Amino acid sequence: MSLMNKIKVAVIGATGYTGLDLVYILSKHPKVKIIHLCASKSVGKEIFLFDKRIKKKLPKITSFQKLNWKLLDVVFLSLPNGEAQKIIKNNFYKYKNIKFIDLSADFRINDSNVYLKNYKKKHLAKDFIKKSIYSISELVGDSIKKYRIIANPGCYPTSIQLPLMPLLKKGMIENNYITIDSKSGYSGAGKNFEKKFKHKNLLTSTFAYSTKNHRHICEIDQEFKKFIRKKISYSFNPHLLPTFRGILSSIYVITKKSINAKKLRNELIKFYKKSKFIKILKLNSELGSGNVLNTNNCEISVCETRFKNKIVIFCAIDNLIKGASGQAVQNMNILFNFKETLGLK
Repeated sequence: MSLMNKIKVAVIGATGYTGLDLVYILSKHPKVKIIHLCASKSVGKEIFLFDKRIKKKLPKITSFQKLNWKLLDVVFLSLPNGEAQKIIKNNFYKYKNIKFIDLSADFRINDSNVYLKNYKKKHLAKDFIKKSIYSISELVGDSIKKYRIIANPGCYPTSIQLPLMPLLKKGMIENNYITIDSKSGYSGAGKNFEKKFKHKNLLTSTFAYSTKNHRHICEIDQEFKKFIRKKISYSFNPHLLPTFRGILSSIYVITKKSINAKKLRNELIKFYKKSKFIKILKLNSELGSGNVLNTNNCEISVCETRFKNKIVIFCAIDNLIKGASGQAVQNMNILFNFKETLGLK
């Protein structure tokens, strides 16, 4: 542990939507000292110019090439896909005390060929993939402590795996015929979202996209196979909403015989009984993303439908926090034996 019992942190990619939320959370964390903030286009500027919520005096933005690596305990990488792998490859063995928490997809996918197919980039640090762990905090727990490279999950996959994994693992729902309908605020696409989505009236309409080949599907497939050890068949339909942040995933499942909505809810309560950020609502509760915005919380509601064995499970998270920066800090807390909620409540 560093001076004054605080860990020393750098954030590379500090001025994106996720990076700013990360800096804001870390600036209030009682066990963190921010040493470096890095962004390629804003060198020399103060971080509060990009986010008025950040009141604490922090280092001016610098280039990551100027990092004093010897001072650091943790490096957060909030960069476009393909960039974090280069930085980690060049510094992993040089600075053996540093832990890397990557918020891109660079270390989420175990197979570099699958990464190439879905992200259209050749992986330049293949040997480091096996040195990383994919970590949804509630599903991985203390096993994260064996690793120095932490792959933070995608926001859609987080909202899908949290409600589904316990029920699939327990064999309470059919492995087939799962329909996942997810809606996200536009911040999930990053600051250049209007270049990615050419849809007319994007900020005043709802937009469905990438139903067949969304790149998060390979991530979800991989984790289902790892956690459930069975083939799970589902459709995934993402939508962009004219709101800044938040995700609501509506997941339609078929229950096994003798299993009803109440039993599904009870299993989720049991599974997450020690989890501080997961809240299972009363049966048939209405649910939106409003309660979880600007928090690391996840709300789940199990609802009956007109059909006895067809259940819909709603899951709401903030895509920039539980879906990204908050979960990254939660992972950091576990790594360093801090209270899991530290800096996040």
